[in-house]
Amino acid sequence: MALCAFSFPVHFNQAKTSSDLRRSSYLGSHSKWGADLLCQSRHRFNQVTKRPHGVYASLSEMGEYHSQRPPTPLLDTVNYPIHMKNLSTKELKQLAEEVRSDVIFNVSRTGGHLGSSLGVVELTVALHYVFNAPKDKILWDVGHQSYPHKILTGRRQKMDTLRQTNGLSGFTKRSESEYDCFGTGHSSTTISAGLGMAVGRDLKGEKNNVVAVIGDGAMTAGQAYEAMNNAGYLDSDMIVILNDNKQVSLPTATLDGPIPPVGALSSALSRLQSNRPLRELREVAKGVTKQIGGPMHELAAKVDEYARGMISGSGSTLFEELGLYYIGPVDGHNIDDLVAILKEVKSTKTTGPVLIHVVTEKGRGYPYAERAADKYHGVAKFDPATGKQFKAKATTQSYTTYFAEALIAEAEADKDIVAIHAAMGGGTGMNLFLSRFPTRCFDVGIAEQHAVTFAAGMACEGLKPFCAIYSSFMQRAYDQVVHDVDLQKLPVRFAMDRAGLVGADGPTHCGSFDVTFMACLPNMVVMAPSDEAELFHMVATAAAIDDGPSCFRYPRGNGIGVELPLGNKGIPLEARQRVALLGYGSAVQNCLAAASLLEHHGLRVTVADARFCKPLDHSLIRSLAKSHEVLITVEEGSIGGFGSHVAQFMALDGLLDGKLKWRPVVLPDCYIDHGAPADQLALAGLTPSHIAATIFNILGQTREALEVMS
Repeated sequence: MALCAFSFPVHFNQAKTSSDLRRSSYLGSHSKWGADLLCQSRHRFNQVTKRPHGVYASLSEMGEYHSQRPPTPLLDTVNYPIHMKNLSTKELKQLAEEVRSDVIFNVSRTGGHLGSSLGVVELTVALHYVFNAPKDKILWDVGHQSYPHKILTGRRQKMDTLRQTNGLSGFTKRSESEYDCFGTGHSSTTISAGLGMAVGRDLKGEKNNVVAVIGDGAMTAGQAYEAMNNAGYLDSDMIVILNDNKQVSLPTATLDGPIPPVGALSSALSRLQSNRPLRELREVAKGVTKQIGGPMHELAAKVDEYARGMISGSGSTLFEELGLYYIGPVDGHNIDDLVAILKEVKSTKTTGPVLIHVVTEKGRGYPYAERAADKYHGVAKFDPATGKQFKAKATTQSYTTYFAEALIAEAEADKDIVAIHAAMGGGTGMNLFLSRFPTRCFDVGIAEQHAVTFAAGMACEGLKPFCAIYSSFMQRAYDQVVHDVDLQKLPVRFAMDRAGLVGADGPTHCGSFDVTFMACLPNMVVMAPSDEAELFHMVATAAAIDDGPSCFRYPRGNGIGVELPLGNKGIPLEARQRVALLGYGSAVQNCLAAASLLEHHGLRVTVADARFCKPLDHSLIRSLAKSHEVLITVEEGSIGGFGSHVAQFMALDGLLDGKLKWRPVVLPDCYIDHGAPADQLALAGLTPSHIAATIFNILGQTREALEVMS
């Protein structure tokens, strides 16, 4: 996900206003413990911190956090959850503080998702204290909240490899640990998966617990509600923990300050958080049930539901109507409460599905994250003492920013252009569009299916919707793309960011398949720019297409520094001798680099930029096929994409009936793990050296092929 740096004062200001104090405490004035925690935290940031097992490193004079990693005497004794079972509540609290500092210092060296993991430290400690993983299944949704979980499940010594080549994944991953019972790089899946595990347990006659932790915006997707609806019907025992950190739209590089949470669910949960009478009435209802039992349980439940409906609005009643017994709100940073409630729910048999509403603060315990608009959702490497992120200075902007600027330029001239994204305003650049056109930008939450059909409805009314969704997230809305858009020839424009390999985020976010699944649709126009100038052209082209859907893909990362366009003319081709490279999208740059490498070995080749996968440029392909001995298509996409469409056309056109040799260079038929982008390209065989070696091998020059690879 795209990241954003923020600048903060380096000295802690004790003279805060009352409103500042309320914001610093996660429940503010509604919490009986909020003021105590705030006073403790303010005191902590200005003194050497004493612990039962020694003295922590003093805080940096230049910042609000430790400059050196503090000692972790208790965490040093915990390699797996079993080592926590005999700890006292006081020791669990100390363990949580040590885990939190461990997360901060590890992520400061690798980068990654920081704020969400800091918010679930106490919850993670409580879960692994009460439950017996891996026999008990604990699922994390979204998986970027799982760093404390990784530390406590045998992976602490590998945390410095997080998101690195051959290192730990940034998400839960089944092949990485038996404690990761389900992989969750995309959101809103764990209630479905957890319910499947609970039913599987019941059918096998086993007795383990299933706990699905869902939050950081994940509760906004329709699949979560589909799963809760089915869970209420099946009535299998499982626990759903709603980690409510006030995040509905993910702050992926919120470019212009905080964005209010999206959707009615957010306001309902906010009302629940501050409802003290509700908590008291729930205790009464539970007390009645415990004392009388039996037939009174149903009556107590009705009293409880009525109380919630009257006092708090629809929030908890919704969960109850779906068939989940609701408990909450619970202070997600109070280990005493968490342990007590989790033990009670665990010990209660045949309860059916239970939802525990836990309120947490994203970025908890790290002052820079607590104050930042994005809560340090995703960060580059940073200095723990000052919170300053170390980002390489680029001479060009990101493709995401170029897209946003191009769309803004089109929207200035056309009032019908609107933008839609699915909780990724920063990641897609749509926060820039929002700042310019606040009434023409729509964040629908983590709800890609809804986003696509919502855009289709806009197109029916004559608007020109641009649906900006990551390539890998577009997979979540494929039926809507087919049935609601392409089948009806509605002019919805799909801007697919993060196309191709994405580095540290790994296979869950890799945009491998979009060309394949978009180009097979009969009415879809499919484009890919080779540089930022072409991206500007394609935004203009998509805006002009009004008789059917269109899409274009562009990679993560920065532009290459070409001059931005004034007109709309294509790039002329320069014909060279025996070999032609026909590149699609960002792969054109690797083709050009391969051509330069080949020229050093005495071989000159033609490089052509396809630009369109659909409709194909038939005259260009015919020209290349008839004037060259070898034609190689190159793309950073899966089998079945651009190269397959070129081969289909050449076969039907008779271009493969002669002496032409054609080869496709594509991503291999496997998932490529997270790592440095250069390592991923090498593993995929898409580097300039690999392309050059492919050409030499076709020409029978195996020695030269070995030379360029070495």
